[in-house]
Amino acid sequence: MKLRQLHYIHEVAKHNLNVTAASEALYTSQPGVSKQIRLLEDELGVQIFERNGKHLVRITEVGKAILELAEKVLLFSNNIERTVADFRNDSRGPFSIATTHTQARYALPPIIRRFKERYPDVVLHLHQGTPEQIAEMASLGQVDCAIATEAIELFDDLVMLPCYRWNRCALVPKNHPLTRITHLSIEALAEYPIITYVFGFTGRSQLDKAFASHGLEPNLVLTAVDSDVIKTYVRLGLGVGIIAKMAYEPETDADLVVLPSEHLFEPSVTRIGFRQGLFLRSYMLDFIQMFAPHLTPEIVKNVGALRLPEERQLLIDQLDLYVQDYAPELKKVKAVS
Repeated sequence: MKLRQLHYIHEVAKHNLNVTAASEALYTSQPGVSKQIRLLEDELGVQIFERNGKHLVRITEVGKAILELAEKVLLFSNNIERTVADFRNDSRGPFSIATTHTQARYALPPIIRRFKERYPDVVLHLHQGTPEQIAEMASLGQVDCAIATEAIELFDDLVMLPCYRWNRCALVPKNHPLTRITHLSIEALAEYPIITYVFGFTGRSQLDKAFASHGLEPNLVLTAVDSDVIKTYVRLGLGVGIIAKMAYEPETDADLVVLPSEHLFEPSVTRIGFRQGLFLRSYMLDFIQMFAPHLTPEIVKNVGALRLPEERQLLIDQLDLYVQDYAPELKKVKAVS
């Protein structure tokens, strides 16, 4: 049995039994992948994949057990390589992060600037996507960390740690009727068309809950994943924009009026996550603490080392309480210290 063979069966399973796609991802030939899988099955004396002619049609029951173990072996192998690299040079290497547009555009820039100043030799890859895409990239090991706010249930196989709270604000053009209201209410918002995020993005669920709690539905006329797109259509007079407060920029958005609305919506919590058992390089731990100062390397390592889910969740719950009670709410892009 060779480590390469385990890598091959893992990639084939990850690509929905498409050997051609797996071979392209592995930068090798399709016949070579098929041959190595056959050799591994012959050596083990079992079929990992059931076939219909030359095509793989499903994973056998024993194959599922083998693949589960193979994933752990590959993770341990990767951790060995990361550990050696960290001892050789703890400030050089790759680092990939998956997140949403709002985090990438508004929350991360000052953090990444500090990080690159401290680690100029780290090659940083920033991937933007939906919560579903982010969760998939992280669970498949395509990225080191995932940063998300919505659809946390999709990240069950990741260790998701709370970073900071944030809330949203309403935006309207100058002279809009809502600018004459001293205390904004959900009922007042419900009287106007709403422009906000696509469901599943940037705390959108809290908006829907706020309207539903009053027996109302928002009159959604346009949704987008990009805060700048929402602001563009607010400027065109199509509706009231509801965006993350951090996405309002006083210098560039001076033509829009901010309507305080923290009292209308429950705060959202942004989290950073990684695969259980993944060895995080020193500079990755440093990045996490830059992004969320209370997540020290010791805390992150302790959470990652806990194997019992209930013990891990207990510690995460304590961190949630800290973020709720003590960590400052992110109202705008974090200042560079």
